[in-house]
Order: sequence, then structure tokens, then C-alpha cells
Amino acid sequence: MKTVFLKSAGSLLILITACFLQVSGQNKKNDNAALQKALDTKHFVFVAQTVTPLRGGVRQLTSQYDLTLSGDTVISSLPYFGRAYVAPMNPSESGLSFTTTTSDYRVKLKKKGAREIGISTKAAGDNQRMQLTVFSNGTASLQVTSNNRDAISFTGYVQEIKKR
Repeated sequence: MKTVFLKSAGSLLILITACFLQVSGQNKKNDNAALQKALDTKHFVFVAQTVTPLRGGVRQLTSQYDLTLSGDTVISSLPYFGRAYVAPMNPSESGLSFTTTTSDYRVKLKKKGAREIGISTKAAGDNQRMQLTVFSNGTASLQVTSNNRDAISFTGYVQEIKKR
């Protein structure tokens, strides 16, 4: 009697696990499709988790820093560590904090579902060239090159902008 109960309980556990894995796999596919749509329509947020300046090591970010693309508008609130060749007029404008429009947006498909996105902006007299590489699982890396500063890199993840 006990062995029959254990066998049926084990079978039930396997069935529930299989159903859970199937549902989570479908959610992952739906999330991936939503992310791809967000990248195509230029409505996404890159959330930075680590930063690597040109002259220095990797630093973990403990606060929320992000780069938001909403159509042709770019809103950057990213930190900056490195050498600036031109000092800002206002010291509170340090970092990569700006709101501007994109002058160029290019998407290139890479292997295994990754996308390489090139973004060019002109903010406060400085040309910013950004290369965002988004992998199929949502993780991403961002390289920022500027005319007035050393290059800097970020790693993190990309998510779609939630509509209110």
C-alpha cells in the first residue's frame, strides 16, 4: 500500500515539475519576444550593474543607473569614472547625465540571437557614441566613447519600458 502511494506521489511530483518547466519556458520565450520588440521599437531601458573605466578596474554599482531609449529620445543617468579632457561648466553636470535625441540608431544581428545596437548622440557639445550589445537572455554590455572623455564600459541588463 505504501509503495503504491509513494509511486503515485512520485509520478505526481514529476508531472507537476514538467508542467512548471513548460510554463516557465513559454514565459521565457514571451519575455524574449517582448524584449526584441522593445529593441526594434526603441522603447527600452539599460540598467547598469558594473562599470569598467578605461583606467581602472571593475566596480560594482550599488545605486540605480540607467540609459533609457524612448523613441528618438535618449535619457542617460550613468556614472563616469575616468579622465575628462574638457571640464564641464557646471560641476553638477559630471557623469553621463543628459537628455537628448539620437542622431543615428543602427541594429546589427549577431550570432545566437544577440543584437548590436549603435547609438550616436550630441549632448552639451559632446558627441557620444554608444555600442549596446544585447544578448538573448537580456543581459547587455554598453561601451561609451566620447570626444571629451576616456571611454567607459558598463554591464547590466535590458528590459522593456512598462506602459503605465
